[in-house]
Amino acid sequence: MKLPKDMIFLIIDDMDNMRRSIRAMLRLIHFGKDFYEAANGRDALKMLEKNDLTVDFIISDYKMPHMTGTELLHRLRSNRKYRDIPFLMITAEANQEVVAEAAEHDVDAYMTKPFVTASLEQKILELLHQAVNPSPLTLHMKNARDLEEKGDVDGAMNEAKKATAANANSSRPLRELGRLSVKKGDFKGALRYFLKAIELNRLDVTSYHYLGQIYYKAGDIPKACEHFATAMEISPRHSDRAINFSKLLLKQNRLKEAEKVLKLVLRNNIDDIDLKEDVAEACGQNGLYEMGAKAFEEILKADPERFYLKKNLGMTLRRAGHNLEAVKILEEALAKIGDDIEIMMELAYIYMDLKMPMRADKWATRIIRVDPEHAAARELLLEIS
Repeated sequence: MKLPKDMIFLIIDDMDNMRRSIRAMLRLIHFGKDFYEAANGRDALKMLEKNDLTVDFIISDYKMPHMTGTELLHRLRSNRKYRDIPFLMITAEANQEVVAEAAEHDVDAYMTKPFVTASLEQKILELLHQAVNPSPLTLHMKNARDLEEKGDVDGAMNEAKKATAANANSSRPLRELGRLSVKKGDFKGALRYFLKAIELNRLDVTSYHYLGQIYYKAGDIPKACEHFATAMEISPRHSDRAINFSKLLLKQNRLKEAEKVLKLVLRNNIDDIDLKEDVAEACGQNGLYEMGAKAFEEILKADPERFYLKKNLGMTLRRAGHNLEAVKILEEALAKIGDDIEIMMELAYIYMDLKMPMRADKWATRIIRVDPEHAAARELLLEIS
């Protein structure tokens, strides 16, 4: 491994003055041959992939727009080239949520703001020492990872068991044994390992998530919901987990609880338009019409190019009981899209609800011109006549 003075550092923080401050601290202690900077995880990932950078140490803020520090860490840990780079997380407060999320993604260490140069130097040296002198647990876990990648799941499990023996106080090897058991189709074994993991570490959010999945597959919905809910309480920022949990709640017709979870998703991912579209669709399909309509409206305001969502917005508004607003939106969508039979039929029904049969007749007649055999339109015309 390189000496600190010869290393290339990547500093990631959405505050420009914080990036400058960290860079100045590193220079003061003569750490770093070169420095790269990024304002968020997304930009950092693009920089690494586009320029094929070689980086020796990463210092990243936890809370940033577009892609948080833990989301970036998750992406890096999934990439063979970057997964072993020492990763120091910087956070404004080390609360339960931050600690659990950092542990879930195997962060090497974290520091709380503000910090001084001596603290940064000490933490970096600790991480470099760990990298050169890994613990038996770390060595066995890396061996397990390598064996799994070669297709030797049994060998990987043996190494994870050795990691458990090396450190009986860590839930990480148990969690890995549970995941590998799932991969083998041994759900009973997986259940046993994950339950041991959460007994050892009540903040092992990944184990709670897997337990939710196992109980769901076994048809025990109450226990599945219980474990997904615990995972959400520990680490509510995991958007995929939250959306899957909300869909499970929706299937159980637990609308208020699902709405609460989805609102949390939107609040924690305010700039993620694609995620917001997933949430809006889930709401529109499962009875959360007011929330779905609001989400569609926010998406269209932020990205007018997604004009196709006008139809979804109009349909959702109608189901929320806002007929006049729905008419306006659906007619705008139709003017742009062209002869969409579903929209025209919706407009005909809305005008019937509004006691305006002549306008309903107009849309039903237009449908017949496009599709002369359309049964619902013909039935509506008979009703009007």
